[in-house]
Amino acid sequence: MSPKNLQQVETPCLVLERGKLERNIARMRDHLAKLRVGLRPHVKTAKSYDVARLAIKGQPGGITVSTLKEAEQFFAHGITDILYAVGITPNKLDHVAALQRRGADITIILDNVESARIVAARGVALGIKFSALIEIDSDGHRSGVKPDDAMLLDIGRILEGGGTQLRGIMTHAGDSYNCDTVEKIRAMAVREREAVARCAARLRAAGLPCPIVSVGSTPTATYSEDLTGVTEVRAGVYMFFDLVMAGLNVCKVDDIAVSVLATVIGHQPDKGWIITDAGWMAMSRDRGTAAQKTDQGYGVVCDLAGAPLDDLLVVSTNQEHGIVGRRGGGTLDAARYPVGTLLRVLPNHACATAAQHDRYHVVAGDAQVTAVWPRFSGW
Repeated sequence: MSPKNLQQVETPCLVLERGKLERNIARMRDHLAKLRVGLRPHVKTAKSYDVARLAIKGQPGGITVSTLKEAEQFFAHGITDILYAVGITPNKLDHVAALQRRGADITIILDNVESARIVAARGVALGIKFSALIEIDSDGHRSGVKPDDAMLLDIGRILEGGGTQLRGIMTHAGDSYNCDTVEKIRAMAVREREAVARCAARLRAAGLPCPIVSVGSTPTATYSEDLTGVTEVRAGVYMFFDLVMAGLNVCKVDDIAVSVLATVIGHQPDKGWIITDAGWMAMSRDRGTAAQKTDQGYGVVCDLAGAPLDDLLVVSTNQEHGIVGRRGGGTLDAARYPVGTLLRVLPNHACATAAQHDRYHVVAGDAQVTAVWPRFSGW
């Protein structure tokens, strides 16, 4: 039987506030609608059809994934339009081909001539055409072809030569996560759009197709003001948000829809510590806020209703133990948090924290559990 309230749940566990989730989804949907561009939600954080179905409602229907396991799981639920947005490797092509033969409209990405040749040759050998986007490096953050690199056209010609079809280009402005002001995020959004617009124009001028022009990160999607020439936006963590996003002023702490429920198991009064049963195996070891203006430790500690408590943080973690203390040190009244007290911890990085759990305990603004939604992990 499913638990009826959080007091009946074994901890640690993942809690999802449905109201916040739906508001976050609606905010992004409405923003992009004003800019006349569709959203291809990235479901790598969600890893749950129950969440994804809310995100794709009112959108063209396609999703973005970061693993072929995600592709399999969502295809099994009837989602066929799938972008696998991690550079393809030779040992995954047979899996992609199998999905394609079963009816999935799956698109892969690559950013070099060697990969393009491998994909094209494998497509010929298998008697199919792989669909591909060329990844563009719009910010120097990670992978991709530089916008003015001659290799862009070389890759495009290989992809149009047989065994593959060129569907367009994509980029991810991951360096937006390192911006320390909203103005810098807005500038990054402009840079992201201009990079792909330039690349699309180069491909078309060379007689190569470019029907898809795809951009995306939650910060740039949130602060984009002009998406002329872009056909779709990819974003994912906007559904849940986290402390890193709050530190970027992309959301408020109160918008964070996921938390980890933990139980107090003891105290170390001389050290000003509360000990819980939610260590890094429940929270992850992500310390993404450490480089921001406000370091949130391993997570902000809240009461059972999700309201932050007394400036408490998870200041340290072991595998199964979380150590809660006051920001900056100092004493705390341990009697306020006796053994058995339930606390909720907001994560630094929703993707990393959610990855530790196999289900969401869905609540509607209080401790009542309205649903339990399964999620999966792995590759």
